[in-house]
Amino acid sequence: MKLGVLALQGAFREHREVLHALGVPTVEVRVPEHLSAVDALVLPGGESTTVTRLLDTSGLREPLADRLGDGMPAFGTCAGLILLAAEVRDGRADQIPLGALDISVRRNGYGRQRDSFETDLAVAGLGGAPFRGIFIRAPVVERVGESVEILAALDGHPVLVRQGAVWASTFHPELSGDLRVHQRFVQSITA
Repeated sequence: MKLGVLALQGAFREHREVLHALGVPTVEVRVPEHLSAVDALVLPGGESTTVTRLLDTSGLREPLADRLGDGMPAFGTCAGLILLAAEVRDGRADQIPLGALDISVRRNGYGRQRDSFETDLAVAGLGGAPFRGIFIRAPVVERVGESVEILAALDGHPVLVRQGAVWASTFHPELSGDLRVHQRFVQSITA
């Protein structure tokens, strides 16, 4: 299996480093030809409106939406979660999400950059020590559909969700130094 990391903007390098530490071959995805060479995709955090525009200018939006619609596994973190959502409640008019997760999300729901924080999270299926969640201008999931599984929550809001082969977090697991969330995602698509 070859995992792609969307490398248009944001924390793609950090995700590649985590996946490399797990022994997972990765490819940076910047154009449709790169996408066609991968079996799954990580959509990193960054600036969601910028990444939305870059999906359009790179020609990736339509092939990515098609692959997701065909069941390609994906893992979105922070802005990646916003891209995968069905609804962005405070996005720009031209910010059209991919609709791969039946969730509604509010950008920067926890506040601005100065409101960023870290906290311990109980993540279903990880066992052992709590997972350190790093929230940077993080979105808030305000609605989840019936087919969405909540794997971790904070103050009543889902922060790690899964719908079929698509996972997403409002926090940045790639910055935590803890490989367990990425490892669980990889195991779920290789089992």
